[in-house]
Formats: sequence, structure tokens, C-alpha cells
Amino acid sequence: MASTAAPDRTPVRRSPTAPPRSFLCARRVFLSLLAGFVLLPVYVMASSSLKPLQDVSGEFRWIPSGLTFRPYLDIWETVPLARYFLNSLLVAGAATVCSVTVAVFAAYAVSRYRFRGKRVFTVTVLSTQMFPGILFLLPLFLIFVNIGNTTGVALYGSRGGLILTYLTFSLPFSIWMLIGYFDSVPRELDEAAMVDGCGPLGALFRVVVPAAIPGIVAVAVYAFMTAWGEVLFASVMTNDTTRTLAVGLQGYATQNDIYWNQVMAASLVVSVPVVAGFLLLQRYLVAGLTAGAVK
Repeated sequence: MASTAAPDRTPVRRSPTAPPRSFLCARRVFLSLLAGFVLLPVYVMASSSLKPLQDVSGEFRWIPSGLTFRPYLDIWETVPLARYFLNSLLVAGAATVCSVTVAVFAAYAVSRYRFRGKRVFTVTVLSTQMFPGILFLLPLFLIFVNIGNTTGVALYGSRGGLILTYLTFSLPFSIWMLIGYFDSVPRELDEAAMVDGCGPLGALFRVVVPAAIPGIVAVAVYAFMTAWGEVLFASVMTNDTTRTLAVGLQGYATQNDIYWNQVMAASLVVSVPVVAGFLLLQRYLVAGLTAGAVK
């Protein structure tokens, strides 16, 4: 008769450097509460967007009594959401491209060359982030109106004016962030490229930019998110034709009623591009934000 081996009951020894079990339990509880705090508003938005208007206007119920996808169809008819979506996409995309392009050249010049006023320029660029955006609202409005009256170039109420406005917000931080990332790229790579016959621009585009892709992606995501969800300047610098999504969502509130189910549905639809882009570029974003922190 074959004998069976007894199971090994030797207790698993914990590593001396392992955190205590109480810490692990507390961490799980804290992360669970944090996840619930973050996901609760998303559940309220999703459930409200699938309810009829009379159910949303009444007492809130955690479990909907009936579901309907009609709000996701009505959001395109109640307000011109497609036009607002296109305006936001054009404005945010153009502001991102311009911000990244200018920031790459400016950061490369500050990182690789010595010139008079270099430190003053860096400090000035970063110090602009200390001022609140509302401080520049009236001056920019007057500048755009005066430019339009003098030259005939319509900046107020146009996508171009809004792109320039968002560029003034995202560009300083983009330059400062890319300076730190370019400093972490070894200068020997530039020298090797120049030995092979590349000029400064060739070294930038063939060597430095490919090595700095995570930082450039992080700057692009920051610039896009800044322009996509901005409300204050978009509400003043646009008209009915150039209105963006952040302002256009106010159209679901009329004098007679507020279409809460459509507001929730439109908010989810508006969030899809940003969330999808963030998830796709997450690894580049994390690498870009942490680059240059330790040299």
C-alpha cells in the first residue's frame, strides 16, 4: 500500500524588512475608502444619465427603477454638442501642438546653451504660474478687442484668440518641465551627433527629442487637459459659434427646467477623450513627470 507524504506545515517566515500586518490592513482599508470616494461620483453620474428626467428630478435612488439610453441621444439635439465638441478638439489640439513645439525649442536652448539672463528667464517663466488666471482676464480681453479694432484681426470670439489664451497658461510650465527633462539627457549624445555631422537642430530632433519622448508626452497631456476643461476664459472669449464644451454644457439648463440626465450623459461623453488619452499614455506620463527628479 502506497504511503502518502504529510503536508508541510512549516510556517512561512516573514522578512524582517516586511511591514507589519496592521499596516497592511490599514493600507487596504484606506485604499478601499479612497477608491469608493473617487468612484461614487462616477456611479452617480452614470446612473443619473440612464434615468428619465422625472426620476432624476425627484428623490435620488441608488438603484434606478428603470433604465433608458434616451438621454445619450437627446444630448446632441438639445444643444449643438457636436459643434462644441469640434471647437474644443480644435482649440485644445492646436494649443497642445503650439505649446509643445515652442517649449521644445525654448527648453533645449536653456538646457544646452549659456546666455546672459538665462537664470532670470527661467525664474520669470516659472513665476508666471503664481498669478491666478482671473488676473489676466480683463487685460487679455482689452488687448484682443483693441487688436481687432486696429488691425481687423478678430481674436475676440475666435478659436485663434482662445488658442493664444491657453498657450499663455500651458507654455510656462511646459518650458520649465522640459528644461528639467532635457538636463537629464546626457550632453554626450549631442556631442556625438555633432561629430557625425549633425547641427544643433539635427542633434535636437535626431537625438534629444527621441530620448525625451516621455517628457514631451507629459507636457502634451498637461497642455491638452488644461485647454479641454477650462471654463473662465472660454465663457468670455467665445461666442455662440466658437463655444467650447466646458461652456456649452450650460445650455442644458433653461429658464423652465434643468435636464439633469442629459447633463450627466454629456459630462460622461465629454470625459471620454481625456480619460482614454490618459490611460493610453499613462506610462509615458509617469515617466515624464518623474524624470529629472533624481540626477
